[in-house]
Amino acid sequence: MPLTIINANVLNEDGQLELKTITIENGLIKQLADASTGLAPESGEIIDAGGKLVTPGFIDMHVHLREPGFEHKETIATGSLSAAKGGFTTIACMPNTRPVTDDPETVKLVLQKAEEAGLVNVLPYAAITVNELGRELTDFAALKEAGAIGFTDDGVGVQSAQMMKDAMKQAAALGMPVIAHCEDNSLVEGAPVAEGEFARRHGLKGIPNESEAIHVGRDILLAEATGVHYHVCHVSTEQSIRLIRQAKEIGIGVTAEVCPHHLLLSDEDIPGLDANWKMNPPLRSPRDVEACIAAIEDGTIDIIVTDHAPHSEEEKAKGMQLAPFGIVGFETAFPLLYTKFVETGRWTLAKLVQRMTADPARVFGLGSGKLAEGAPADLTIVDLKTEKTVDPATFASKGRNTPFAGWSLKGWPVATITGGRVVWAEENLLN
Repeated sequence: MPLTIINANVLNEDGQLELKTITIENGLIKQLADASTGLAPESGEIIDAGGKLVTPGFIDMHVHLREPGFEHKETIATGSLSAAKGGFTTIACMPNTRPVTDDPETVKLVLQKAEEAGLVNVLPYAAITVNELGRELTDFAALKEAGAIGFTDDGVGVQSAQMMKDAMKQAAALGMPVIAHCEDNSLVEGAPVAEGEFARRHGLKGIPNESEAIHVGRDILLAEATGVHYHVCHVSTEQSIRLIRQAKEIGIGVTAEVCPHHLLLSDEDIPGLDANWKMNPPLRSPRDVEACIAAIEDGTIDIIVTDHAPHSEEEKAKGMQLAPFGIVGFETAFPLLYTKFVETGRWTLAKLVQRMTADPARVFGLGSGKLAEGAPADLTIVDLKTEKTVDPATFASKGRNTPFAGWSLKGWPVATITGGRVVWAEENLLN
């Protein structure tokens, strides 16, 4: 059924807002016309955006949907709904499931479950090594054929340089990216938080910055040698950023991502031994936070991801030392960044939207991420004015593990459209 969005505020090429009428047919944007000249639809559904922002659907290239194996934390269906509620229309899920997504059958299972959910585009990564144990490479060609979009052992770093080099060679031959969780295990074992004052005050072993940067530097050299597209997961340290910036300056094919929590929080913000503040990489120093912000601003870091990582309340109740790493991120990402950076005038709205739409589409060669005639009708409608408080009890995700509970934010998505279908909307928008 055709869908028309009227009174849509759309960012133009100059980053200014213009009122448009958007006509959608057969899953594509058929027409993007000035609101004053757009033709009234003859049939189909009409959404009156009422001057709200309409953007390309957000793209999150680093998420954990937990299925198969950890359905008590999240399922592909609940994770997809949470993503849609956060304005995301495309998400890429990590392979550290049980079984690990290291064979074609598991890749196909993820794609089948995503199709059954029918909410957002789910792009599965496959593991670099069998069971993510770092001992034996997976069958890259078969995994690509099954639908994997890249290779990563996210959750653990590939400890062997030779194993990583062999992986990069194979990925490069297939035209596929390697996405790296950068962590030297010899420096982090048993540490729940970053090395710093918080760790010292609470008698905790700390994760040093160099544990991440050592792998970044190693992998940049390997990427240069192999010619692979090398993508750095959840960058969190000043040292990693320095290495990535230097690599880009000399033309090595490296891209990188950062999470909202590493742009908004430092270890100085952690209120106590609440494991809802425990994530990997951990919250670093204010200096690292500022380095991450500067890097996303100047393009050293290409994209923003959530690293959505749901856990049960029982697991997070085990405390800072024993609880698993990770926080949820889908439903708070845009409001957090809009309120912190756009409302304060540090970023333009266009910059934020670009880092969450066009840039991830560019980095990973996707066909989405743009609002133009002929483009996929993956869209997000955002209310930039209404202020609401983060309430984990309202999350669509099974996970409630967030350090942002109680924060008052603007910039909340109110409807998400995937392939021309409204897959989530606040009730009053469609009434």
